[in-house]
Amino acid sequence: MRLVDVGGRLVELHIRRSKRVHGHRLYIRQGLPPELVVRPRASDTYIDDAIAMHLSWLERQLASVAEPCLGLERLRLTEQQGRREAQARISLIAQSEAAALGVSYTRLTLRDQRSRWGSCSSKGALSFNWRLVLAPHDVLDYVVVHEVCHLAEHHHGPDFWRLVERRRFAYRDSKNWLDAHGWEMLAYRPPLEAAA
Repeated sequence: MRLVDVGGRLVELHIRRSKRVHGHRLYIRQGLPPELVVRPRASDTYIDDAIAMHLSWLERQLASVAEPCLGLERLRLTEQQGRREAQARISLIAQSEAAALGVSYTRLTLRDQRSRWGSCSSKGALSFNWRLVLAPHDVLDYVVVHEVCHLAEHHHGPDFWRLVERRRFAYRDSKNWLDAHGWEMLAYRPPLEAAA
C-alpha cells in the first residue's frame, strides 16, 4: 500500500503483485481504494513510474466517483448476523417463487462475492451474496426472483426478461437501484463482533 498525492489529496493506493499481468493495470472500484496490479518482480522504481504515468487519469477517475449515501458506515451488522438474516429472507422468497413457477433448486448457499449478487448453476444450485440483506427488500426480492427464473430460462434472452417482468412488474426499479448503490454494499466491512 502507498499513500499517493492525487490532485492535492492523499489517496491510499493498494499494490498487488500478480503473475497474470505482463506490465501493470490500475483498477478503480467504487467504495474500494484504487489498486495497481504489477508483475511479481516489479521494482519500486517501476511501480513509482507506473503511478506517475497514471496520476492525471487517476485524478479524473476519483473526481467522478460517487459519494456513499446509504449510511452503511454506521451499521454494526456482523457477517454472521447478516448471513443468518439473508438465509431466512432469501430462502422464503426462493421457495415461494420456485413453487409458483413449478421449478425446483438443488441447494441454496450464501457467499461473500466481490462482484456478483446471485447465480444459478446448470444443476439448479442457487447462490446469493449475503450482503443483499443490506439492500431494500424489493431489491433483495428482485435478485432472488431473477435467479429462480433462471431455473426455467437458463439465459438472459427476451423470454427470460419477460418471465422476470411477469413475476415482478417493476423489476427495473430494483435493478437500477442495485446498479447505482450496489458498490456501497460490496464495500461494507462488517465488524468482527456485534455491538454490546
